[in-house]
Amino acid sequence: MNGARTHCFSKSRTVQQSLKDAFPFRMGATSYVWPADILPNLNYLQHRVDDVELVLFESDEFSNMPSDADVNAMVALKNRAGLTYTVHLPLDTRLGSDEESERAISVGKCRRVIDRMGPVEPFAWILHLHGDHRGDPPSADMPRWLSRNRRSLAEMLDGGPAPRTVCVETLDYDLELAAALIEEFDLAVCVDIGHLLVNRRDVAQHLDRWWQRTRVLHVHGVTDSGKDHVHCGHLPPGLLEAIADRLCASPLRTRVMTMEVFGMVDFKRSVQAVAERLARWRK
Repeated sequence: MNGARTHCFSKSRTVQQSLKDAFPFRMGATSYVWPADILPNLNYLQHRVDDVELVLFESDEFSNMPSDADVNAMVALKNRAGLTYTVHLPLDTRLGSDEESERAISVGKCRRVIDRMGPVEPFAWILHLHGDHRGDPPSADMPRWLSRNRRSLAEMLDGGPAPRTVCVETLDYDLELAAALIEEFDLAVCVDIGHLLVNRRDVAQHLDRWWQRTRVLHVHGVTDSGKDHVHCGHLPPGLLEAIADRLCASPLRTRVMTMEVFGMVDFKRSVQAVAERLARWRK
């Protein structure tokens, strides 16, 4: 996983609680650092990271869909603070469902988020192609699962975002099983490092396979008990450094690395871990 470090050596700096404009690539965090609505989180994060992953939910029980006024505020903040956004499409979707009503409802949820959040011009849309169940393979009927996802993707992308801004995320199954869909629709990929680790998959192999399509990386630690989305200090030694090597060998600032943790303690510890481990890549 060693790569060139072109343009990546930097002056020594004191470790600070900010990663904004610190590296040749963009560092991000989630919109749930504070236990509050999205806008207060954005106000806190605007001086600390380059990108914010907007985690949106829409269900009968709960919805945090921003209002038009909220979206306008996000656009203003983006322009003022130099932020970019990645938008995580709804988690409670089954685009490959064999139940037509569930599949259609899932497409509708994604399209409503895409339509509402279009004005913020997201750097990326993060998409889960959920399985019929957890684990590998994602379905006992893979031809049907692929066919239904294919129909859903066609409907979601029709008049929607540019395919290379839609990032299929690595989940709990081998992403190679969805490769035909990714390549057919010319989609991007979100390599979730924590998901790979918790499922004991080869990180370097996945980065090699999907690097040319990787637009976003999610980094978060995994505890000895198997809990993920904990602070980045739990990442294996050398892994963040190896990822930084890859990022710095690419055209500058064309990818986002998001610390996908939720809560102030894990966020601050993640910032500290990233600042310490990647100190030599600071600009």
